[in-house]
Amino acid sequence: MSHFVDLREYTDALAALRDLKTIDRPVSVDLEAAAVTRRSYELRTAAPLFTEIVEDRIGMRLFGAPAGMSSRPDIPLARLALSVGLPPETGAAALVEHLVRTRIAPPVPPRLVPRESATCKQNILLGSEASLDHFAVPRIHESDGGRYLNTWGVIIARMPDRSWTNWSISRIMMLDGKRMTGLVVPPQPLGLVWQAWAERGEPMPYALVQGGAPAIPFVGGIPLPKGVDEAGYIGALHGEPLDVVRCETVDLEVPAHAEVVIEGHLSVGRDSLEGPFGEYAGYCSNQTSPQPVYSVDAITYRDEPIWPVVAEGRPVDEYHTVTGTGRSANVLHGLRGAGLPVTTVWMPFPAAMHWAVVTVPEDWRTILPDVDSAEFVRRIGEVIHNSGDPSNLMPTTFVLDDDIDPSDEADLLWALATRIHPRDRRLAWDSTVLPLMACYTEEERRRMRGPSVVHDGLLPAWGEGRLSHSSFAQAYPADIRDKVVDHWDD
Repeated sequence: MSHFVDLREYTDALAALRDLKTIDRPVSVDLEAAAVTRRSYELRTAAPLFTEIVEDRIGMRLFGAPAGMSSRPDIPLARLALSVGLPPETGAAALVEHLVRTRIAPPVPPRLVPRESATCKQNILLGSEASLDHFAVPRIHESDGGRYLNTWGVIIARMPDRSWTNWSISRIMMLDGKRMTGLVVPPQPLGLVWQAWAERGEPMPYALVQGGAPAIPFVGGIPLPKGVDEAGYIGALHGEPLDVVRCETVDLEVPAHAEVVIEGHLSVGRDSLEGPFGEYAGYCSNQTSPQPVYSVDAITYRDEPIWPVVAEGRPVDEYHTVTGTGRSANVLHGLRGAGLPVTTVWMPFPAAMHWAVVTVPEDWRTILPDVDSAEFVRRIGEVIHNSGDPSNLMPTTFVLDDDIDPSDEADLLWALATRIHPRDRRLAWDSTVLPLMACYTEEERRRMRGPSVVHDGLLPAWGEGRLSHSSFAQAYPADIRDKVVDHWDD
């Protein structure tokens, strides 16, 4: 297994795969760079690297769609796989398995390195010089409440008693050169750490990291159990410690090869309005909310820094690829921990985090004797809905046999059309609802409660009404298939 030390090694690897497009013409950060990035998602083209920013003052660059779908149809998950140290041709099931293995592996704590070897310290701004005005901060959507400087950066925060250090992604909007605001919502990890500081009446020290090894934002964007340090998980993912360096003004450590690091404190009160912002469900919210304010006390950055940008919205972008893959691993880990035979779990990217698919092996009846499909599906639903982790909850979950690849959209659509009963074979639980889930009623979104349904799409046992496939792989003997393949180019 190999991994990248910094963002620059990663962009070089994408370029070698012909999945990076360097854009040398002048591009504005006022919507234009984000619009190019958004269109790259929708057309599944190469990730854009902008080298001529109209508003730039320091030689910075912007990097769009850092973990979107690859432009190459033969390796659609290449950006995800490379981010976590896997070969670019890795498939969905292997990617999820890799995250599950790392979850149960011993963490590898980060390694503190001297300032001289930390490239993130090439430029240091302190006091009044530490201003966001040095950087070309992008505006992502026309209806956004402001310029959003954090869409793919990791916020580092530590509990007051130092028991837990959390690295997570949460959107942050620029207020002015010295202040920012962003979503801080308990029970999300950042919200829990902030709440602990606020209860003491003290502002929370933070560091905001842009760039670095691609595994850093990937891990910051997936759910891990409370109390698990992402830095140790990244070390386990890499197979060696992640290099970190001490901050200039706060008691935190940050990735030594980050592109930009912003340091400061998060206010005790909710002192500013944040939002609106276009989000993962594919709709632009029109809501604002009171949120804490980040002070900007120090900024360190590399020469010619690369600032990653995610133009979140209609699938497929990083929220669906990274968060969806991480949540799939979360659910798979929970189901296997309950002793249930499960092949894989996948949250199909085009479904915008509204569907989960659980596939099970053909011999599940042998593993669970005297259990019919209705009971098996009920057990799966109970594990998901009683886990206590809201990130596991989807409006709709489908349980299918593993002759289906849930990451293959055509395969999945065929299975759902032919195996899901129009009315029966489904169970419902009362569940957490997120306000942007448009499939729910306005009242359900307001209360944040609504039904979550699990569909039993399992085939009957052989000899009990199960039909065989009529596809090339199943409807013809091996000698005929081999002959057809051997002579295909003729």
